[in-house]
Amino acid sequence: MRQKGAFFDVDGTLVASNIVRYGVEIRTSGMGPGQRKLWTAAFLPRIPYYLALDSFSRKAFQRAFYRTYRSVSPEELRQRAEELFEHHIRPRLLPAAVARVAEHRDRGDHVVLVSGSLEEIVQPVAAHLEVDNIIAVRLRISDGAHTGELEGEPLAGETKADAVSEYAAENRISLSRSSAYADSLDDVPMLETVGRPAVVNPGRRLLQTARARGWGVYVWDSTIPGTAPQVR
Repeated sequence: MRQKGAFFDVDGTLVASNIVRYGVEIRTSGMGPGQRKLWTAAFLPRIPYYLALDSFSRKAFQRAFYRTYRSVSPEELRQRAEELFEHHIRPRLLPAAVARVAEHRDRGDHVVLVSGSLEEIVQPVAAHLEVDNIIAVRLRISDGAHTGELEGEPLAGETKADAVSEYAAENRISLSRSSAYADSLDDVPMLETVGRPAVVNPGRRLLQTARARGWGVYVWDSTIPGTAPQVR
């Protein structure tokens, strides 16, 4: 018999943070106060562009934003990602989300984190939560440094759903018996791949979609430990 899986989106679902914040923290890591202020001042005017691009196409947003990592070496990225986890991500893990991951893990489900964030950023989260695997994006490397381009397609929308389906087929996971959790309309295709989809801290449109389809709806407040009640 194929096993059950539990697929968790990361940013906004498990962690109260996002790709942009990760990028800022990593790119300014090790900078002095003055240099950090200058870098941030140059970066801030680009935020409206990234927000507009994300609302139009998450894939286009990911491709554009990851150019921020151009010239960062693989060693620097790994080290800074580990530091990012300790000082930024770990304090922002939602307690109810952590509890839900543990429930699936303790039941013997195959737990996977699925994220448009970089592998180096997701790996420390996966290690901390003791999950089975991750599905995340990689940056291309040339001459010992990241080019800012992705290896393969961004993980968003249908591409994210396809990645989950492919992973399930390769690992003998029954999607009809599996669960998935996500917080974004962009993740609806991924949620549609499983038999037990649930939305987390949804906005109005995602909440309407979930209720219309009979999906689970959860409010995982960062101030409330344990598994939050289902919202109906």
